[in-house]
Amino acid sequence: MSTPDIIDTLAGIKPGSELDAIRAKRVQARDNAQKSYLSLFEPIDAGDFSLLERAAVAAFVTGLHGESPVATFYREKLAASADGARLVEVIEAEIARGKTSGPYGSFPAGPLSIENTAGLIYRVSAASKPALGNRLVAALEHAHLLVFRPRDAASTDMKALLAAGWSNTGIVTFSQLVAFLSFQVRVVSGLRTLAAANA
Repeated sequence: MSTPDIIDTLAGIKPGSELDAIRAKRVQARDNAQKSYLSLFEPIDAGDFSLLERAAVAAFVTGLHGESPVATFYREKLAASADGARLVEVIEAEIARGKTSGPYGSFPAGPLSIENTAGLIYRVSAASKPALGNRLVAALEHAHLLVFRPRDAASTDMKALLAAGWSNTGIVTFSQLVAFLSFQVRVVSGLRTLAAANA
């Protein structure tokens, strides 16, 4: 059984609707977004980035973007994952700790330095660390960096992931997952706004 188009589902797009027709004009973009979702969340082989870790990171990242059907979907996905229910409250607490606005951070010295903006440097709470374990602690901290302070990302941040047990391949997949989620949140929000305007 094929997985329904995730963006259509989250945006509430019905077959034959005006928004369905709009998305049908960009078949390749629609197909590629669905393939990205399937490869990241329903892979044939999850490798060393487990489905539980993927669901936890997704719940955290989409929660940072604010309450939405996308955040609800990934929170429920985490709750339904093997051993995921125990992490839902922990992830919710970390979302609350990590909530901020961005992007912010520092540019290299030069003309763009005038746009440097200070902001939250997020760290997982001591109370959450035992439930999350080293890998997820490092993952949440790095995901927050990618969402709010991408210009501050440095090799030391990669070293923190490696030290927590992430492989180079796992880090690449993890980065792709965070980027996909940020894209998905924005697309779904835009489509729902269009639907509301057309209603």
